[in-house]
Amino acid sequence: MSFPRLLIIALCSFVAVLSGALEAAHAQGASDPRLVWEVKNRFRLFREEKDFQLHVDAMRGRNIVQAEQVMAADSDGRGWARNMVGRLCIDAAGRVAEPCKRDGTDESYLAATDYKVEIRVLGADDASCSWLLDKGEEAKAGFLPCSEEVIIRVAAGRSTLVAVDIRREDGPVTRISTEINVRDILIAGMGDSIAAGEGNPDRPVALSDEGFCFRQFIGTAASQYYRPGRAGFKGDKSCQNTRPEAGTIDAWNKLSARWQNAACHRSLYSYQLRTALALAIENPHIAVTFVPLACTGSTIDAGILGPRRARELDCGGFKCPTTVPSQISQLTNVLTQARKRDKSRNLDLVLLTIGANDIDFSGIVADVIIEERFSRGLFKRSGVMGTLENSNVLLQQKLPGDFRRMRAALKPLVGDLAHVVYTSYANPVLADAGNTCEGGRNGFDVHPAFSANPARMNAASQFVEQAFLPRLEALATCTAGAVCGAGDAMTFVNAHQKAFAAGHAMCARAPTDPVFDNECFSPTGESFESSLAEASTAPLICRNRANEFRAYATRARWIRTANDSYFAAMTYPEGVSQGMQPSDIHDATWGILSAVYGGAVHPTAEGHAAMADAAIVQARQALGLGQVDPPVTAQPLPPLQPTQQ
Repeated sequence: MSFPRLLIIALCSFVAVLSGALEAAHAQGASDPRLVWEVKNRFRLFREEKDFQLHVDAMRGRNIVQAEQVMAADSDGRGWARNMVGRLCIDAAGRVAEPCKRDGTDESYLAATDYKVEIRVLGADDASCSWLLDKGEEAKAGFLPCSEEVIIRVAAGRSTLVAVDIRREDGPVTRISTEINVRDILIAGMGDSIAAGEGNPDRPVALSDEGFCFRQFIGTAASQYYRPGRAGFKGDKSCQNTRPEAGTIDAWNKLSARWQNAACHRSLYSYQLRTALALAIENPHIAVTFVPLACTGSTIDAGILGPRRARELDCGGFKCPTTVPSQISQLTNVLTQARKRDKSRNLDLVLLTIGANDIDFSGIVADVIIEERFSRGLFKRSGVMGTLENSNVLLQQKLPGDFRRMRAALKPLVGDLAHVVYTSYANPVLADAGNTCEGGRNGFDVHPAFSANPARMNAASQFVEQAFLPRLEALATCTAGAVCGAGDAMTFVNAHQKAFAAGHAMCARAPTDPVFDNECFSPTGESFESSLAEASTAPLICRNRANEFRAYATRARWIRTANDSYFAAMTYPEGVSQGMQPSDIHDATWGILSAVYGGAVHPTAEGHAAMADAAIVQARQALGLGQVDPPVTAQPLPPLQPTQQ
């Protein structure tokens, strides 16, 4: 861009003027004009500015839980992520787009070379402004209204000086200046299903009004039952055909819930993503590059340090890999790729939750909720159902060694493990005043064999409170006898646990819950029609349409029940071991797994938001982030010197 003569003269002494002006910064009053700037679309996972701006607007003056509730209301409980999930810089198979086209510009996702920045003048709406930028950058020529913002791209890895000349009719031209230096923060999200966002598909499954038949393991007249099926499925909905037609599974899978990553049930609602996103929202001078790696079902052995089986194999139009590489190997590859473009690129923060699968917590859940005698016996023999005694042995004898190996693998990648923010679990059944949920079929009658046993639930809750959670804290923080070296202590988060226990346990119900929940999910376990003839056409007793369930409506419980899991995700468990593979889509195994593999006993989107509200406090501290205004200088311009002829 060519500049008018006045700008050319000013540019000749630009750097010298800026240097001298820095000394006058503290002399400026609050009413003086000032420059403000922000990185546009600075949560770099989002391709489009409008998606980032939706969250900016929702969080204005609110915490993350409150923002989630606002967006839930705005989407009528359908969820804000259902449209965003297709507009990311990481695809459904977990592959990073390099380059990623963001707002029309190709950018390296892992190591950006420049950033889009908006600059504005505050306190000079009645004046005219002329912009001066560091060498090589474009500016608006001439004096224009100061109310107009300037959009530029600034180079990564160096400071960009910006000045503006302000002209008022009744005074001299004044120059103010600032320095733009974008800090790009690389954050990795790692861990298990809680870390991944399990229970919260980005686009929930659409359910039909008609019933879909499942078999049970018991060989009696009551061996079949109907529940709402997937909307749009044209195949056999009864249990009569044991040899399904070719293409049935593919047709069924096309109607599944959609995830950011189906192989890991990775969701945009995860507390890890919400923490990283909130950091970007509240800090206008940073860019956040978030790499989600957490995977449902992960343990330290199979997930963090080694590969694991995929949860599902349909990644929205193409097959997911059957095996997910270890999160450590994926993170190592990310850093290698980033450093090919920027040798100084480092990992700034790791968000981590792991340990529940290492002690077979899912086996404890199965022991609590599977009540029917024949099914209990079958799942005990298959190893699906666990015991507290076995979990305690794993907790005391195996988990400490696994934690040490995980620390050793993380340390070369992140350095000081204080930059690993370990967020603990919430007790899903701990209700008000330290009481445990009463149990029963409240939220669990989606399968006839389910009923939360009160005694086993209370014993599990005590184990979580008295053994599991304290042991995790000791291992993460290197206290209470945990064997650690220098720099091995992680930053620990558990402030959300009290919030979950304050009326948000799995059994919580309230008059303000969605109408569908209060009318259709019976607290005594009478939600579904028992007559096969009736249930085949209308499985819900309340006669509401199954598709009226809103997975992301605000509700008292912050933990998904089995009913929630089925109505939100209805997962076909392709990723289970060969011995657990269903013979067809009506199989008794799938009848049970479809009710829990979509995220039963996992946090809702509100629960993840509460975890993020707790995690962000420690993440700020680990990153040394604060909301400090940039340096702004202002002083009258020196008299113009005549040009030499």
